[in-house]
Amino acid sequence: MINGSTALHGILGDPVCHSLSPVMHNAAFTAIKLNGLYVPMQVKKENVGKAVAGLAALGFIGVSVTVPHKETVMEYLDEIDPVAQKIGAVNTILFRRHPEKGTLVSRGFNTDWLGSNHALAEAMKLTGSRVLVLGAGGAAKAVGFGLVEAGAEVVITNRSEDRGRELASWLGCDFCPSDSLAEIEAAALINTTSVGMEPNTDALPCEAKLLPDFKVVMDIVYAPLQTQLLRHAARAGCATIDGLAMLLYQGAAQFKIWTGKQPPVDVMRAALLEELKRR
Repeated sequence: MINGSTALHGILGDPVCHSLSPVMHNAAFTAIKLNGLYVPMQVKKENVGKAVAGLAALGFIGVSVTVPHKETVMEYLDEIDPVAQKIGAVNTILFRRHPEKGTLVSRGFNTDWLGSNHALAEAMKLTGSRVLVLGAGGAAKAVGFGLVEAGAEVVITNRSEDRGRELASWLGCDFCPSDSLAEIEAAALINTTSVGMEPNTDALPCEAKLLPDFKVVMDIVYAPLQTQLLRHAARAGCATIDGLAMLLYQGAAQFKIWTGKQPPVDVMRAALLEELKRR
Protein backbone atom coordinates (compact mmCIF):
# COMPACT_ATOMS: atom_id res chain seq x y z
CA MET A 1 0.00 0.00 0.00
CA ILE A 2 1.51 3.32 -1.10
CA ASN A 3 0.63 6.09 1.34
CA GLY A 4 2.08 9.07 3.17
CA SER A 5 4.40 6.80 5.14
CA THR A 6 5.93 5.06 2.10
CA ALA A 7 9.74 5.22 2.14
CA LEU A 8 10.73 6.57 -1.27
CA HIS A 9 13.76 5.32 -3.20
CA GLY A 10 14.79 5.35 -6.85
CA ILE A 11 17.49 5.38 -9.48
CA LEU A 12 18.90 8.37 -11.41
CA GLY A 13 20.28 7.82 -14.90
CA ASP A 14 20.00 8.67 -18.56
CA PRO A 15 18.72 6.39 -19.96
CA VAL A 16 17.17 4.46 -17.09
CA CYS A 17 14.16 2.64 -18.54
CA HIS A 18 16.19 -0.55 -19.00
CA SER A 19 17.24 -0.75 -15.34
CA LEU A 20 16.51 -3.95 -13.42
CA SER A 21 17.04 -2.24 -10.06
CA PRO A 22 13.36 -1.30 -9.49
CA VAL A 23 12.28 -4.94 -9.77
CA MET A 24 15.07 -6.07 -7.44
CA HIS A 25 14.54 -3.48 -4.71
CA ASN A 26 10.74 -3.49 -4.76
CA ALA A 27 10.80 -7.28 -4.35
CA ALA A 28 13.12 -6.82 -1.37
CA PHE A 29 10.83 -4.26 0.28
CA THR A 30 7.88 -6.62 -0.10
CA ALA A 31 9.83 -9.58 1.27
CA ILE A 32 10.71 -7.86 4.54
CA LYS A 33 7.31 -6.14 4.76
CA LEU A 34 8.79 -2.65 4.53
CA ASN A 35 6.52 0.08 3.20
CA GLY A 36 8.97 1.18 0.53
CA LEU A 37 8.92 2.11 -3.14
CA TYR A 38 11.73 2.28 -5.72
CA VAL A 39 11.18 4.11 -9.01
CA PRO A 40 13.30 4.88 -12.12
CA MET A 41 13.94 8.57 -12.84
CA GLN A 42 15.52 9.78 -16.07
CA VAL A 43 17.56 12.90 -15.43
CA LYS A 44 19.67 14.88 -17.89
CA LYS A 45 23.22 15.72 -16.86
CA GLU A 46 22.51 19.45 -16.58
CA ASN A 47 19.70 18.73 -14.08
CA VAL A 48 21.53 16.38 -11.70
CA GLY A 49 22.02 19.04 -9.02
CA LYS A 50 18.37 20.07 -9.14
CA ALA A 51 17.34 16.42 -8.99
CA VAL A 52 19.35 15.76 -5.82
CA ALA A 53 17.92 18.85 -4.13
CA GLY A 54 14.42 17.89 -5.23
CA LEU A 55 14.70 14.34 -3.93
CA ALA A 56 15.86 15.63 -0.56
CA ALA A 57 12.96 18.09 -0.44
CA LEU A 58 10.49 15.34 -1.32
CA GLY A 59 11.66 13.14 1.53
CA PHE A 60 13.42 10.39 -0.40
CA ILE A 61 15.40 7.95 1.75
CA GLY A 62 17.95 7.02 -0.86
CA VAL A 63 18.67 6.56 -4.55
CA SER A 64 20.93 4.61 -6.86
CA VAL A 65 22.99 6.51 -9.42
CA THR A 66 23.86 4.99 -12.77
CA VAL A 67 25.56 6.17 -15.96
CA PRO A 68 26.32 8.85 -16.87
CA HIS A 69 25.92 10.56 -13.47
CA LYS A 70 28.19 8.63 -11.08
CA GLU A 71 30.91 11.27 -11.19
CA THR A 72 28.78 14.35 -11.88
CA VAL A 73 26.56 13.80 -8.83
CA MET A 74 29.47 14.05 -6.39
CA GLU A 75 29.67 17.85 -6.48
CA TYR A 76 26.06 18.13 -5.32
CA LEU A 77 26.37 15.95 -2.20
CA ASP A 78 27.00 17.13 1.36
CA GLU A 79 29.19 14.18 2.31
CA ILE A 80 31.03 11.45 0.42
CA ASP A 81 32.16 8.17 1.91
CA PRO A 82 36.01 7.92 1.84
CA VAL A 83 35.95 4.86 -0.42
CA ALA A 84 33.64 6.54 -2.94
CA GLN A 85 35.85 9.62 -2.77
CA LYS A 86 38.90 7.52 -3.58
CA ILE A 87 37.18 5.72 -6.47
CA GLY A 88 35.84 9.02 -7.74
CA ALA A 89 32.32 7.77 -8.36
CA VAL A 90 29.07 7.45 -6.40
CA ASN A 91 26.38 4.89 -7.18
CA THR A 92 24.40 5.21 -3.93
CA ILE A 93 22.98 8.21 -2.06
CA LEU A 94 21.50 8.20 1.44
CA PHE A 95 19.45 11.14 2.73
CA ARG A 96 19.47 11.39 6.54
CA ARG A 97 19.05 13.86 9.36
CA HIS A 98 22.23 15.08 11.02
CA PRO A 99 22.17 13.65 14.57
CA GLU A 100 23.12 16.98 16.18
CA LYS A 101 22.12 19.76 13.78
CA GLY A 102 18.90 18.15 12.58
CA THR A 103 19.57 19.28 9.02
CA LEU A 104 19.09 16.94 6.07
CA VAL A 105 22.38 15.55 4.75
CA SER A 106 23.02 13.76 1.45
CA ARG A 107 25.85 11.21 1.61
CA GLY A 108 27.34 9.34 -1.34
CA PHE A 109 28.66 5.76 -1.36
CA ASN A 110 30.05 3.32 -3.90
CA THR A 111 28.89 -0.30 -3.69
CA ASP A 112 30.00 -1.40 -7.18
CA TRP A 113 33.33 -2.67 -5.88
CA LEU A 114 31.59 -4.65 -3.14
CA GLY A 115 29.31 -6.23 -5.73
CA SER A 116 32.14 -7.29 -8.02
CA ASN A 117 34.26 -8.66 -5.17
CA HIS A 118 31.37 -10.67 -3.74
CA ALA A 119 30.48 -12.11 -7.15
CA LEU A 120 34.06 -13.13 -7.95
CA ALA A 121 34.75 -14.47 -4.46
CA GLU A 122 32.02 -17.08 -4.95
CA ALA A 123 34.20 -18.71 -7.60
CA MET A 124 37.76 -18.13 -6.41
CA LYS A 125 40.04 -16.81 -3.70
CA LEU A 126 40.84 -13.15 -4.35
CA THR A 127 43.86 -12.67 -2.08
CA GLY A 128 47.06 -13.50 -3.93
CA SER A 129 45.30 -14.23 -7.24
CA ARG A 130 46.14 -12.49 -10.50
CA VAL A 131 43.19 -10.97 -12.38
CA LEU A 132 43.07 -9.43 -15.86
CA VAL A 133 40.56 -6.57 -16.14
CA LEU A 134 39.34 -5.55 -19.58
CA GLY A 135 38.45 -1.85 -19.76
CA ALA A 136 39.44 1.43 -18.17
CA GLY A 137 36.15 3.21 -17.52
CA GLY A 138 34.23 3.82 -14.31
CA ALA A 139 33.28 0.17 -13.90
CA ALA A 140 36.89 -0.95 -14.37
CA LYS A 141 37.98 1.57 -11.76
CA ALA A 142 35.53 0.23 -9.16
CA VAL A 143 36.28 -3.41 -9.99
CA GLY A 144 40.02 -2.84 -9.96
CA PHE A 145 39.84 -0.96 -6.67
CA GLY A 146 37.91 -3.80 -5.06
CA LEU A 147 40.40 -6.40 -6.25
CA VAL A 148 43.38 -4.42 -4.97
CA GLU A 149 41.62 -3.94 -1.61
CA ALA A 150 41.11 -7.72 -1.44
CA GLY A 151 44.79 -8.37 -2.02
CA ALA A 152 44.60 -9.50 -5.64
CA GLU A 153 47.22 -8.69 -8.27
CA VAL A 154 45.53 -6.74 -11.07
CA VAL A 155 46.49 -6.29 -14.70
CA ILE A 156 44.62 -3.69 -16.80
CA THR A 157 44.18 -3.89 -20.55
CA ASN A 158 42.29 -1.41 -22.73
CA ARG A 159 42.00 -0.55 -26.40
CA SER A 160 42.90 3.06 -25.60
CA GLU A 161 46.39 2.58 -24.20
CA ASP A 162 46.69 6.05 -22.66
CA ARG A 163 43.48 5.62 -20.65
CA GLY A 164 44.44 2.09 -19.66
CA ARG A 165 47.86 3.14 -18.43
CA GLU A 166 46.28 6.00 -16.49
CA LEU A 167 44.01 3.59 -14.60
CA ALA A 168 46.84 1.12 -14.03
CA SER A 169 48.95 3.92 -12.56
CA TRP A 170 46.08 4.98 -10.27
CA LEU A 171 45.62 1.41 -9.05
CA GLY A 172 49.36 0.81 -8.76
CA CYS A 173 49.17 -2.22 -11.02
CA ASP A 174 50.48 -3.42 -14.40
CA PHE A 175 49.14 -2.53 -17.83
CA CYS A 176 49.12 -4.91 -20.79
CA PRO A 177 48.58 -3.71 -24.38
CA SER A 178 45.64 -5.44 -26.06
CA ASP A 179 47.92 -7.04 -28.64
CA SER A 180 49.99 -8.75 -25.92
CA LEU A 181 47.24 -10.54 -23.97
CA ALA A 182 48.53 -13.97 -25.00
CA GLU A 183 51.54 -13.32 -22.74
CA ILE A 184 49.41 -12.74 -19.62
CA GLU A 185 49.11 -15.45 -16.98
CA ALA A 186 46.14 -14.87 -14.68
CA ALA A 187 43.55 -16.89 -12.79
CA ALA A 188 40.59 -14.76 -13.87
CA LEU A 189 39.43 -12.38 -16.56
CA ILE A 190 36.77 -9.70 -15.98
CA ASN A 191 35.10 -7.78 -18.79
CA THR A 192 34.06 -4.33 -17.55
CA THR A 193 33.36 -2.93 -21.02
CA SER A 194 30.01 -2.80 -22.82
CA VAL A 195 31.27 -5.07 -25.61
CA GLY A 196 28.73 -7.86 -26.10
CA MET A 197 25.81 -5.87 -24.71
CA GLU A 198 22.52 -5.65 -26.60
CA PRO A 199 22.09 -4.95 -29.45
CA ASN A 200 25.65 -5.95 -30.46
CA THR A 201 25.46 -9.38 -28.85
CA ASP A 202 27.88 -11.11 -31.24
CA ALA A 203 30.84 -8.96 -30.23
CA LEU A 204 33.71 -10.29 -28.08
CA PRO A 205 35.91 -8.05 -25.87
CA CYS A 206 38.91 -10.34 -26.47
CA GLU A 207 39.86 -13.26 -28.71
CA ALA A 208 38.12 -16.52 -27.81
CA LYS A 209 41.39 -18.45 -28.21
CA LEU A 210 42.75 -16.72 -25.09
CA LEU A 211 40.01 -17.97 -22.74
CA PRO A 212 41.34 -21.48 -21.95
CA ASP A 213 44.19 -19.79 -20.06
CA PHE A 214 41.77 -18.56 -17.36
CA LYS A 215 40.04 -20.56 -14.63
CA VAL A 216 37.30 -17.95 -14.12
CA VAL A 217 35.70 -15.50 -16.57
CA MET A 218 33.32 -12.80 -15.38
CA ASP A 219 31.28 -10.39 -17.51
CA ILE A 220 29.51 -7.41 -15.92
CA VAL A 221 27.14 -7.18 -18.93
CA TYR A 222 23.71 -8.60 -18.04
CA ALA A 223 21.78 -7.94 -21.25
CA PRO A 224 22.06 -10.62 -22.52
CA LEU A 225 22.73 -12.67 -19.41
CA GLN A 226 24.81 -15.21 -21.33
CA THR A 227 27.12 -13.07 -23.44
CA GLN A 228 29.27 -14.43 -26.24
CA LEU A 229 32.24 -14.07 -23.91
CA LEU A 230 30.64 -16.32 -21.30
CA ARG A 231 29.50 -18.84 -23.91
CA HIS A 232 33.01 -19.18 -25.29
CA ALA A 233 34.46 -19.29 -21.77
CA ALA A 234 32.13 -22.12 -20.75
CA ARG A 235 33.11 -24.09 -23.85
CA ALA A 236 36.75 -23.52 -22.91
CA GLY A 237 36.12 -25.10 -19.50
CA CYS A 238 36.17 -21.87 -17.46
CA ALA A 239 33.94 -21.18 -14.49
CA THR A 240 31.70 -18.27 -15.55
CA ILE A 241 30.07 -15.40 -13.64
CA ASP A 242 27.36 -13.36 -15.34
CA GLY A 243 26.56 -9.67 -14.88
CA LEU A 244 23.56 -10.38 -12.70
CA ALA A 245 25.82 -11.34 -9.81
CA MET A 246 27.52 -7.94 -9.55
CA LEU A 247 24.18 -6.13 -9.98
CA LEU A 248 22.65 -8.25 -7.23
CA TYR A 249 25.40 -7.81 -4.66
CA GLN A 250 25.93 -4.09 -5.21
CA GLY A 251 22.15 -3.71 -4.84
CA ALA A 252 22.15 -5.77 -1.65
CA ALA A 253 24.81 -3.44 -0.21
CA GLN A 254 22.66 -0.44 -1.18
CA PHE A 255 19.61 -1.98 0.49
CA LYS A 256 21.51 -2.35 3.77
CA ILE A 257 22.72 1.27 3.63
CA TRP A 258 19.17 2.56 3.13
CA THR A 259 17.27 0.29 5.52
CA GLY A 260 19.84 -0.90 8.05
CA LYS A 261 18.42 -4.39 7.52
CA GLN A 262 19.84 -7.57 6.01
CA PRO A 263 18.85 -7.74 2.33
CA PRO A 264 16.78 -10.77 1.20
CA VAL A 265 19.35 -11.76 -1.43
CA ASP A 266 17.54 -14.88 -2.63
CA VAL A 267 14.35 -12.91 -3.23
CA MET A 268 16.27 -10.19 -5.06
CA ARG A 269 18.01 -12.74 -7.28
CA ALA A 270 14.73 -14.49 -8.12
CA ALA A 271 13.10 -11.16 -9.03
CA LEU A 272 15.97 -10.30 -11.39
CA LEU A 273 15.84 -13.67 -13.13
CA GLU A 274 12.08 -13.50 -13.51
CA GLU A 275 12.27 -10.02 -15.03
CA LEU A 276 14.95 -11.10 -17.48
CA LYS A 277 12.77 -14.01 -18.59
CA ARG A 278 9.84 -11.63 -19.04
CA ARG A 279 11.90 -9.31 -21.22
